[in-house]
Amino acid sequence: MNTIAVKKTHSLKNNVLTLPDLRIVWISQTYEGKIHDKNICDKENLRFPKGICLWQDGGFLGYKPENVIIKTLARKPIGRDLSQEQKQLGKEISSFRVKVEHAIGRVKKIRIVKERYRCHKLFFDDLVFEIACGLHNFRLSARLTI
Repeated sequence: MNTIAVKKTHSLKNNVLTLPDLRIVWISQTYEGKIHDKNICDKENLRFPKGICLWQDGGFLGYKPENVIIKTLARKPIGRDLSQEQKQLGKEISSFRVKVEHAIGRVKKIRIVKERYRCHKLFFDDLVFEIACGLHNFRLSARLTI
């Protein structure tokens, strides 16, 4: 009989705001993995410039800050198809969301962000993620200047 022992870990979560050029401009504090994305934004009490466009995914349904244009994927109605306009908007949102996921993936190249570490000092996990995002932004700026 073969058995595989898998040790469960407590996940951590940060919310990230990025620009279209993959630059990370804001990160939230680190929260437990069970905290919902929208609740993190509510706790952080973000303020946005007037007229900014937020491209949201499903984790932020119901999050509507003031003076902000929100673009979200339209859900397909039961038994019907989406209109051509909704499909086109979905492609735009998805293409932008892929860029955000690429930025997060590049941050996770720094392995301490995605793996378990044993340091339990207060705010150490915030510092680790902040440094990883700073290194990601530095790599982007170095890539642009060469």
